[in-house]
Amino acid sequence: MEREELIEALIDLAIEEDIASGDISTDAIIPTESRAAALMTAKADGVISGLEVIRKVYERFEEDFEWNPFVKDGDRVRKGDRILEIKAGYRTLLYGERLSLNILQRMSGIATATAAYVAELEGTHTVILDTRKTAPGMRILDKMAVRDGGGHNHRMGLYDMVMLKDNHIKIAGGIPKAVAAVKKNLPLSVKLEVETTNLDEVRQAVEAGADIIMFDNMDNETMARAVKLIAGRARTEASGNMSIPRLKDVAATGVDYISVGALTHSVTALDISMNIETDNYE
Repeated sequence: MEREELIEALIDLAIEEDIASGDISTDAIIPTESRAAALMTAKADGVISGLEVIRKVYERFEEDFEWNPFVKDGDRVRKGDRILEIKAGYRTLLYGERLSLNILQRMSGIATATAAYVAELEGTHTVILDTRKTAPGMRILDKMAVRDGGGHNHRMGLYDMVMLKDNHIKIAGGIPKAVAAVKKNLPLSVKLEVETTNLDEVRQAVEAGADIIMFDNMDNETMARAVKLIAGRARTEASGNMSIPRLKDVAATGVDYISVGALTHSVTALDISMNIETDNYE
Protein backbone atom coordinates (compact mmCIF):
# COMPACT_ATOMS: atom_id res chain seq x y z
CA MET A 1 0.00 0.00 0.00
CA GLU A 2 1.14 3.55 -0.72
CA ARG A 3 1.57 6.12 2.04
CA GLU A 4 -1.81 7.81 1.54
CA GLU A 5 -3.58 4.46 1.42
CA LEU A 6 -1.96 3.42 4.69
CA ILE A 7 -3.04 6.65 6.38
CA GLU A 8 -6.60 6.32 5.13
CA ALA A 9 -6.77 2.69 6.28
CA LEU A 10 -5.46 3.67 9.71
CA ILE A 11 -8.10 6.39 10.03
CA ASP A 12 -10.80 3.92 8.95
CA LEU A 13 -9.77 1.52 11.70
CA ALA A 14 -9.50 4.26 14.33
CA ILE A 15 -12.97 5.61 13.57
CA GLU A 16 -14.44 2.12 13.67
CA GLU A 17 -12.68 1.50 16.98
CA ASP A 18 -13.87 4.73 18.60
CA ILE A 19 -17.23 5.56 17.02
CA ALA A 20 -18.46 2.38 15.29
CA SER A 21 -22.26 2.73 15.06
CA GLY A 22 -22.27 6.28 16.43
CA ASP A 23 -21.42 8.68 19.25
CA ILE A 24 -24.51 8.09 21.37
CA SER A 25 -23.72 10.90 23.84
CA THR A 26 -23.12 13.59 21.21
CA ASP A 27 -25.94 12.51 18.91
CA ALA A 28 -28.44 12.62 21.78
CA ILE A 29 -27.51 16.12 22.96
CA ILE A 30 -25.95 18.19 20.16
CA PRO A 31 -28.30 19.45 17.41
CA THR A 32 -27.14 18.58 13.91
CA GLU A 33 -27.11 22.27 12.89
CA SER A 34 -25.01 23.47 15.85
CA ARG A 35 -21.67 25.05 14.89
CA ALA A 36 -18.62 25.71 17.04
CA ALA A 37 -14.91 26.58 17.03
CA ALA A 38 -12.14 24.45 18.51
CA LEU A 39 -8.69 25.69 19.49
CA MET A 40 -5.72 23.38 19.98
CA THR A 41 -2.99 24.77 22.22
CA ALA A 42 0.46 23.51 23.22
CA LYS A 43 0.68 22.74 26.93
CA ALA A 44 4.43 22.07 26.71
CA ASP A 45 7.38 23.01 24.51
CA GLY A 46 7.89 20.71 21.55
CA VAL A 47 7.83 20.02 17.82
CA ILE A 48 4.50 19.64 16.04
CA SER A 49 3.74 16.67 13.80
CA GLY A 50 0.48 15.26 12.48
CA LEU A 51 -1.54 18.30 11.41
CA GLU A 52 -2.05 17.09 7.87
CA VAL A 53 -3.10 13.68 9.18
CA ILE A 54 -5.71 14.99 11.59
CA ARG A 55 -7.15 17.20 8.88
CA LYS A 56 -8.07 13.96 7.11
CA VAL A 57 -9.89 12.85 10.27
CA TYR A 58 -12.24 15.85 10.20
CA GLU A 59 -12.75 15.49 6.46
CA ARG A 60 -14.40 12.15 7.20
CA PHE A 61 -17.18 13.88 9.11
CA GLU A 62 -17.68 17.13 7.20
CA GLU A 63 -16.65 18.74 3.92
CA ASP A 64 -17.46 22.35 4.78
CA PHE A 65 -15.24 23.35 7.71
CA GLU A 66 -12.60 26.01 8.31
CA TRP A 67 -9.04 24.86 8.91
CA ASN A 68 -6.80 27.57 10.35
CA PRO A 69 -3.36 26.29 11.43
CA PHE A 70 -0.99 28.67 13.21
CA VAL A 71 2.02 26.40 12.64
CA LYS A 72 2.99 23.61 10.27
CA ASP A 73 4.37 20.12 10.78
CA GLY A 74 8.00 20.33 11.89
CA ASP A 75 7.61 23.71 13.63
CA ARG A 76 8.67 24.24 17.23
CA VAL A 77 6.12 25.54 19.70
CA ARG A 78 6.29 26.89 23.22
CA LYS A 79 3.88 26.19 26.04
CA GLY A 80 0.80 28.32 25.47
CA ASP A 81 1.24 28.68 21.71
CA ARG A 82 -1.81 28.25 19.51
CA ILE A 83 -1.50 25.34 17.13
CA LEU A 84 -4.77 25.08 15.23
CA GLU A 85 -8.29 26.49 15.03
CA ILE A 86 -11.11 24.49 13.45
CA LYS A 87 -14.58 25.89 12.79
CA ALA A 88 -17.10 23.16 12.02
CA GLY A 89 -20.24 21.42 13.15
CA TYR A 90 -20.23 20.86 16.91
CA ARG A 91 -20.79 17.15 16.30
CA THR A 92 -17.85 17.03 13.88
CA LEU A 93 -15.55 18.53 16.48
CA LEU A 94 -16.61 16.07 19.15
CA TYR A 95 -16.42 13.08 16.80
CA GLY A 96 -12.86 13.93 15.89
CA GLU A 97 -11.61 15.31 19.21
CA ARG A 98 -10.06 12.25 20.85
CA LEU A 99 -8.81 10.64 17.65
CA SER A 100 -7.16 13.83 16.42
CA LEU A 101 -5.54 14.50 19.79
CA ASN A 102 -4.28 10.92 20.06
CA ILE A 103 -2.61 11.24 16.68
CA LEU A 104 -1.27 14.76 17.12
CA GLN A 105 0.05 14.20 20.64
CA ARG A 106 1.80 10.93 19.74
CA MET A 107 3.33 12.21 16.52
CA SER A 108 4.42 15.47 18.15
CA GLY A 109 5.96 13.52 21.02
CA ILE A 110 8.02 11.48 18.55
CA ALA A 111 9.03 14.60 16.63
CA THR A 112 10.03 16.34 19.85
CA ALA A 113 12.19 13.42 21.01
CA THR A 114 13.78 13.09 17.58
CA ALA A 115 14.65 16.79 17.51
CA ALA A 116 16.49 16.41 20.82
CA TYR A 117 18.63 13.59 19.40
CA VAL A 118 19.28 15.49 16.18
CA ALA A 119 20.37 18.58 18.12
CA GLU A 120 23.05 16.55 19.88
CA LEU A 121 24.62 15.69 16.53
CA GLU A 122 24.76 19.25 15.20
CA GLY A 123 28.12 19.86 13.60
CA THR A 124 28.74 16.19 12.79
CA HIS A 125 27.97 14.24 9.62
CA THR A 126 26.15 11.49 11.56
CA VAL A 127 22.41 11.04 10.92
CA ILE A 128 19.70 9.82 13.32
CA LEU A 129 17.65 6.86 12.04
CA ASP A 130 14.46 5.31 13.35
CA THR A 131 13.72 1.57 13.55
CA ARG A 132 10.82 -0.87 13.11
CA LYS A 133 10.02 -0.59 16.84
CA THR A 134 6.74 1.21 16.18
CA ALA A 135 3.13 0.85 17.30
CA PRO A 136 1.51 -1.89 15.17
CA GLY A 137 -0.49 -0.32 12.37
CA MET A 138 0.89 3.17 13.05
CA ARG A 139 4.35 2.83 11.50
CA ILE A 140 3.64 5.25 8.69
CA LEU A 141 2.68 7.96 11.20
CA ASP A 142 5.56 7.19 13.56
CA LYS A 143 8.07 7.49 10.73
CA MET A 144 6.48 10.68 9.40
CA ALA A 145 6.92 12.14 12.87
CA VAL A 146 10.60 11.19 12.94
CA ARG A 147 11.10 13.15 9.72
CA ASP A 148 9.25 16.15 11.14
CA GLY A 149 11.69 16.04 14.05
CA GLY A 150 14.67 16.17 11.70
CA GLY A 151 15.54 12.47 11.71
CA HIS A 152 15.70 10.04 8.80
CA ASN A 153 13.78 6.84 8.14
CA HIS A 154 15.41 3.43 8.08
CA ARG A 155 13.57 0.68 6.18
CA MET A 156 9.79 0.81 6.32
CA GLY A 157 9.42 -2.94 6.72
CA LEU A 158 10.85 -6.31 5.80
CA TYR A 159 10.10 -5.78 2.12
CA ASP A 160 12.09 -2.69 1.10
CA MET A 161 15.61 -3.41 2.36
CA VAL A 162 17.70 -6.46 3.23
CA MET A 163 18.84 -6.69 6.85
CA LEU A 164 20.89 -9.80 7.63
CA LYS A 165 20.85 -10.35 11.37
CA ASP A 166 22.33 -13.09 13.55
CA ASN A 167 19.55 -15.61 12.87
CA HIS A 168 19.90 -15.26 9.10
CA ILE A 169 23.68 -15.52 9.31
CA LYS A 170 23.62 -18.59 11.55
CA ILE A 171 21.32 -20.63 9.35
CA ALA A 172 23.12 -19.58 6.16
CA GLY A 173 26.47 -20.69 7.55
CA GLY A 174 28.14 -17.32 7.97
CA ILE A 175 28.12 -13.77 6.59
CA PRO A 176 29.62 -14.53 3.14
CA LYS A 177 27.10 -17.28 2.46
CA ALA A 178 24.17 -15.19 3.73
CA VAL A 179 25.11 -12.23 1.53
CA ALA A 180 25.66 -14.47 -1.50
CA ALA A 181 22.27 -16.14 -1.02
CA VAL A 182 20.46 -12.82 -0.93
CA LYS A 183 22.37 -11.25 -3.80
CA LYS A 184 21.33 -13.99 -6.25
CA ASN A 185 17.97 -12.33 -6.89
CA LEU A 186 18.40 -8.90 -5.30
CA PRO A 187 17.55 -5.87 -7.48
CA LEU A 188 20.30 -3.24 -7.56
CA SER A 189 17.91 -0.67 -6.09
CA VAL A 190 17.53 -2.63 -2.83
CA LYS A 191 20.20 -1.95 -0.20
CA LEU A 192 21.78 -4.78 1.76
CA GLU A 193 22.75 -4.29 5.40
CA VAL A 194 24.62 -6.75 7.62
CA GLU A 195 24.60 -6.78 11.41
CA THR A 196 28.02 -7.30 13.00
CA THR A 197 29.28 -7.62 16.57
CA ASN A 198 33.08 -7.68 16.16
CA LEU A 199 35.85 -6.68 13.76
CA ASP A 200 36.11 -10.08 12.13
CA GLU A 201 32.42 -9.93 11.18
CA VAL A 202 32.92 -6.38 9.91
CA ARG A 203 35.74 -7.58 7.68
CA GLN A 204 33.58 -10.40 6.32
CA ALA A 205 30.66 -8.05 5.66
CA VAL A 206 32.67 -5.48 3.74
CA GLU A 207 34.45 -8.15 1.69
CA ALA A 208 31.07 -9.75 0.88
CA GLY A 209 29.85 -6.44 -0.57
CA ALA A 210 27.38 -5.15 2.03
CA ASP A 211 26.03 -1.65 1.34
CA ILE A 212 25.61 -0.84 5.03
CA ILE A 213 27.29 -2.46 8.03
CA MET A 214 25.63 -2.23 11.43
CA PHE A 215 27.73 -2.22 14.58
CA ASP A 216 25.52 -3.95 17.13
CA ASN A 217 26.28 -3.02 20.74
CA MET A 218 29.95 -2.37 20.04
CA ASP A 219 31.99 -0.10 22.30
CA ASN A 220 33.20 3.19 20.86
CA GLU A 221 36.81 2.10 20.41
CA THR A 222 35.79 -0.95 18.39
CA MET A 223 33.42 1.12 16.24
CA ALA A 224 36.20 3.61 15.48
CA ARG A 225 38.47 0.75 14.38
CA ALA A 226 35.64 -0.73 12.29
CA VAL A 227 35.09 2.57 10.47
CA LYS A 228 38.79 2.69 9.59
CA LEU A 229 38.69 -0.94 8.45
CA ILE A 230 35.73 -0.29 6.15
CA ALA A 231 37.44 2.84 4.75
CA GLY A 232 34.38 4.13 2.90
CA ARG A 233 33.57 0.85 1.15
CA ALA A 234 30.20 0.72 2.92
CA ARG A 235 28.03 2.99 5.02
CA THR A 236 28.09 2.40 8.77
CA GLU A 237 25.39 2.32 11.44
CA ALA A 238 25.72 2.24 15.22
CA SER A 239 22.92 0.47 17.08
CA GLY A 240 22.12 -0.60 20.63
CA ASN A 241 21.39 1.57 23.69
CA MET A 242 22.00 4.82 21.87
CA SER A 243 20.98 7.36 24.50
CA ILE A 244 21.51 11.11 24.16
CA PRO A 245 24.57 11.22 26.48
CA ARG A 246 26.36 8.74 24.17
CA LEU A 247 25.64 10.40 20.85
CA LYS A 248 28.56 12.79 20.50
CA ASP A 249 31.12 10.15 21.42
CA VAL A 250 29.53 7.65 19.04
CA ALA A 251 29.46 10.21 16.22
CA ALA A 252 33.17 10.88 16.87
CA THR A 253 33.91 7.30 15.79
CA GLY A 254 32.97 8.33 12.25
CA VAL A 255 29.77 6.33 11.83
CA ASP A 256 27.30 7.54 9.21
CA TYR A 257 24.12 6.61 11.09
CA ILE A 258 22.90 6.08 14.63
CA SER A 259 19.64 4.14 14.92
CA VAL A 260 17.44 4.79 17.95
CA GLY A 261 14.52 2.52 18.82
CA ALA A 262 13.44 4.75 21.71
CA LEU A 263 12.18 7.40 19.29
CA THR A 264 9.10 5.27 18.62
CA HIS A 265 8.96 2.46 21.18
CA SER A 266 9.01 4.71 24.27
CA VAL A 267 6.89 7.65 23.19
CA THR A 268 6.04 10.46 25.58
CA ALA A 269 3.10 12.32 24.05
CA LEU A 270 3.32 16.09 23.74
CA ASP A 271 0.67 17.70 25.94
CA ILE A 272 -1.88 19.45 23.71
CA SER A 273 -5.33 20.70 24.68
CA MET A 274 -8.45 21.17 22.55
CA ASN A 275 -11.12 23.59 23.77
CA ILE A 276 -14.46 23.99 22.01
CA GLU A 277 -16.43 27.25 22.17
CA THR A 278 -19.77 27.97 20.53
CA ASP A 279 -19.33 31.72 21.15
CA ASN A 280 -16.28 31.89 18.91
CA TYR A 281 -18.06 30.61 15.85
CA GLU A 282 -18.94 33.11 13.16
